[in-house]
Amino acid sequence: MNYYTQKNGKLVCLLCHHYCHLQEGQTGICGVNTNVGDKIACQVYGYLAALNIDPIEKKPLYHFLPASKSLSLGTVGCNFHCAFCQNWGISQEKNIKTGQYLSPNDIVKLALNKGCQSISYTYNEPTIFYPYAKDIALEAKKYNIKSVYVSNGYESREVVEDMKGVIEAVNIDLKTFNEAYYKKLGGELARVLENLKAFVNNGIWVEVTTLVVPSKNDSKEEFEAIASFIKNELGAHVPWHISAFHPDFKERTLPATSFESLKQAYTIGKKVGLNYVYMGNINVENPTVCSVCQEVLLVREGFKVIQNNLQKGLCPKCAKPLEGVFL
Repeated sequence: MNYYTQKNGKLVCLLCHHYCHLQEGQTGICGVNTNVGDKIACQVYGYLAALNIDPIEKKPLYHFLPASKSLSLGTVGCNFHCAFCQNWGISQEKNIKTGQYLSPNDIVKLALNKGCQSISYTYNEPTIFYPYAKDIALEAKKYNIKSVYVSNGYESREVVEDMKGVIEAVNIDLKTFNEAYYKKLGGELARVLENLKAFVNNGIWVEVTTLVVPSKNDSKEEFEAIASFIKNELGAHVPWHISAFHPDFKERTLPATSFESLKQAYTIGKKVGLNYVYMGNINVENPTVCSVCQEVLLVREGFKVIQNNLQKGLCPKCAKPLEGVFL
């Protein structure tokens, strides 16, 4: 994939749906992709702001290689400006520290050495460093290490198509079902919804997260709209993670999300017909149960799987396959 095109004497960045038209020397909305004259350079290529080994459940992905470790990395920069960002220290940072360069090969070697079965592009928005993520993912495939995107879903059409066969799983943050509120955050609801459908159609495993922010996106009507979209457009099998907000960044005066609010979203999701709804950032049990016979398949304690009853990906009672990607 070529990551830019020319139009009216400018270079158009093709990494996200903003499609920034950049003059020479100009940097896009993300703060990290710059027109350097003959191309758009991804200035954070090889330069990380965060690197950790996480349980895959922390992404959160509950139906993708459960109980495995994922080498998780991110850079500075983002194409959104959410006032409630939980990782604002790097996502809204524009200063790129270039003290240590890590090549795609370096990243894959580290994943191998640490016994990680996947590499997650996360913490900030990975579509802004897709050239780096793609090179890592292609190298990782040589060693059967899978790649995961934790994203706001505002990729360009070109990147969404290019991800097919490169990225195995995504968790998309569907922030709201209100177009006006999405614009305040920096994007368009319609594009996120179209990308979600494209990921499913392209055979990428999809899980959806909604950070429930008090007074912003926590109405019964909004919960119903999100759950109905997932069921009707993506499939009842697509997991919905409803996650608790804690006051941070520019939304420090809001209260933390209550258990009652998460429980309401959970109840609505199940009533709409979603098979798998999980509550996150709160101390509750999140078992996965068979959607046919209600047999308990996976038991979690925090981000740790403490019981796995699956038999080669099947329910041990009725033999129904659990939707997802399993060892």
